[in-house]
Amino acid sequence: MTSNFRGVENILLRAANWVGDALMTTPAVRAVRKNFPAARITILAKPWVIPVFENNPHVDAVMPYKADGRHSGALGLIRLAQDLRRGRFDLAVLFQNAFEAALLTGMAGIPRRLGYATDGRTALLTDRLYTYRELKRGHLVDYYLGILDGVGLDLDGREMDLFISAPEKKRAVALLAELGINAEQPLAGLNPGATFGTAKRWLPERFADLSRRLYTEKGYRSLLFGGPGEAQLGRQIAGAADGCAINLCGRTNLREAMALIACCRFFITNDSGLMHVAAALDKPQLAIIGPTDHIATGPSNPHSRIVRVPGACHLSPCLLMDCPIDHRCMTSITVDLVLAELQALLAESG
Repeated sequence: MTSNFRGVENILLRAANWVGDALMTTPAVRAVRKNFPAARITILAKPWVIPVFENNPHVDAVMPYKADGRHSGALGLIRLAQDLRRGRFDLAVLFQNAFEAALLTGMAGIPRRLGYATDGRTALLTDRLYTYRELKRGHLVDYYLGILDGVGLDLDGREMDLFISAPEKKRAVALLAELGINAEQPLAGLNPGATFGTAKRWLPERFADLSRRLYTEKGYRSLLFGGPGEAQLGRQIAGAADGCAINLCGRTNLREAMALIACCRFFITNDSGLMHVAAALDKPQLAIIGPTDHIATGPSNPHSRIVRVPGACHLSPCLLMDCPIDHRCMTSITVDLVLAELQALLAESG
């Protein structure tokens, strides 16, 4: 720790707002603990992100940002600032780039406010950093670590953290038993959904075909993961997979899904939050990526492979929610290609 931060005893971390992004901050969270081993570390997070930090030994407390309740609207922001003021924080580290994050911590009277000078919030930060081209073109894990590195704090590796408790592992085995599945049998995790439009989704019929071939050719029963909004998609794929896939979409909470992914031999997924869950669990994984930036937000673990067809579309990475033409970045990825990549991945990971 640099002498510039001596005396810091109570730290607030403003979490990123999405599960995948929050997971990509966990190496930075661990580094904060390394630099401030005796400090109390609290994370301010939206409710749907809180499961990312449960059981994390580098965090002392998680404070919910109830944007749909107590902290809604302008009055809610004032209430949240008052709640934070009572915490008597010495330092706020802002992983979220929004103007509001800096405004809120300023309103709360937190004397040190560290983050990137983006979104017009330069004057609100006491310890400000400026982004540069190479940083913005790199992986988000390194982007978040750059906040600490930029002020001379020590880092502690790039590996993401996700901690599954013994009771959660036991619950996952029980959930599988309720579905008639022995946790010891070979299981494949498939994630056919993705938020923010359809462009990031590989074709449902190919997930169904993949499920059939994983079972008939390799003996793996597939578990389909996804949120409540993907329940129909899961039913569609499971119905077309002729009993080779079990639909869990919308049937588990996030912590249950994490524990169940840990039970799988490997994970095959679109670009999504669960992709980063599997990466944090260091699960062998194939990430099927079309319109998004595979360098900035691809899975950050050594046992992951990205499946894409470079040059399939001149617009890629377009970052669009829905494809304006013929979805060729995804239709060019065949089941045979995925199975070939899987065989190489499993041979490589042992």
